[in-house]
Amino acid sequence: MTGGPTAPLHGRCLCGAIQFDIAGPLSPPHACHCSLCRGQSGHFVIATEAEKSDVTFSGEADLAWFQSSDWARRGFCRICGSALFWDDGGNQLSINAGALDPPTGLKLARHIYVDEKPDYYDIDDDLPKFAGHDEPIAPPAGS
Repeated sequence: MTGGPTAPLHGRCLCGAIQFDIAGPLSPPHACHCSLCRGQSGHFVIATEAEKSDVTFSGEADLAWFQSSDWARRGFCRICGSALFWDDGGNQLSINAGALDPPTGLKLARHIYVDEKPDYYDIDDDLPKFAGHDEPIAPPAGS
């Protein structure tokens, strides 16, 4: 992973029952506008990734997982309901950036699943935008 801050970083759920430390670098975060992220969080999610081997937990007994699709599951606190993680079974764990203690050193890098964005907000920044996960959206003519 490149472009993100180096660790150590610490994070937690809202009630503090689940806490975690990250000992390695994080990827530049993305804003995900997909219907699944919005369904879990109530809005779009800003997430980063770490190698699973770099993440250690305390309070793991209160970490619950929901299989949200055929390919991924989402981790949340069974006490306070905080949405924390997304896991597709690979070597990396997606971490909701809002669960990290500041300062994080993170800077939003792109928007994904813009094709699923609802109508109640606009994306007005100049960051790269993708339909789905990795299909670039062409900038408007004259940009």
